[in-house]
Amino acid sequence: MGKIIAIANQKGGVGKTTTTVNLAAALGVLEKKVLVIDADPQANATSGLGMASESNHAGSYQLLEHTLTAEETIVQTSSPNVDLIPAHIDLVAIEIELVDKDEREYMLKKAVAELGERYEYILIDCAPSLGLLTLNALTAADSVIIPIQCEYYALEGLGKLLNTIKSVQRIHNPDLDIEGMLLTMYDSRLRLSNQVVEEVKKHFGEMVFETIIQRNVRLGEAPSYGESIIKYDASSKGAVNYLNMAHELLQKNRQTV
Repeated sequence: MGKIIAIANQKGGVGKTTTTVNLAAALGVLEKKVLVIDADPQANATSGLGMASESNHAGSYQLLEHTLTAEETIVQTSSPNVDLIPAHIDLVAIEIELVDKDEREYMLKKAVAELGERYEYILIDCAPSLGLLTLNALTAADSVIIPIQCEYYALEGLGKLLNTIKSVQRIHNPDLDIEGMLLTMYDSRLRLSNQVVEEVKKHFGEMVFETIIQRNVRLGEAPSYGESIIKYDASSKGAVNYLNMAHELLQKNRQTV
C-alpha cells in the first residue's frame, strides 16, 4: 500500500487544509498518484479541490460508517493524478454514531486497506480537534505532518498533540511516525516569525522540514476558485514552496522524481 500521511494539529487556522490540498497537487505534478481524504466536517479540502461541499456525492461519512467501500466514494479532481474522498457537514455526526461500535478507532484503517497499491500517497486532512475523527486518521496513518504557524501561539497545544500521538502509538498504531513539522504562514519581515522558526528548530531539530511555507496572498486566493496554488498560479511563492515541500517529502522517503 502507498504511504498514508495524516495532516494534523488540533489548533485551527494553522494551514492543515492548505497543506493537504497543495502538497497533494505538487505530488501529482511530480507524477505521484495521490488520494486526499477529507476527514474534516468543514469540508474545506473538498471545496479547495473544486468540489462543492454541499454536493450529494458520498464521501468520508459513508467510508467511516462502512456503508460504502473506498472505491465507491472516490471522485476525480481537476488536479493531475489527484483523487478525492470528499467530506460533507454530515460528518459532524460520525463521532456520536461510532461511539458504541467495536473497534471504532480502526474504521478508517479498515476502509482504506482495500485500496492496495492504487495510490503512492494518501493524505488525510484532519479536523481541528483531537476527537474520534482525528484518532481514526492517526490510527490509519503511517506518519503525521504537523503544520505550525509562525505566530505567537505556535507551540501552544503542541504538547497535547504529541501526547495524543504517543498514546496512539502505544495503543492503536505502534508504527506511526512523525513525518515532520511544517512551519507555515512565515513572514520574513516580522521578528516574531523568525523567533518562532528559531524556537521550533531549537526544540525539535531534524523533525522540522527545511521547507518553510511563506505567507502569500495567492495562496489565500486559490481556494475561493476551487483550485490548488499549483493550478491557480504556478509561478507564485506559495506554489514554489509546496513544490519544494513535495521534493523534500520524496527525498525523505527515498523516492526520486
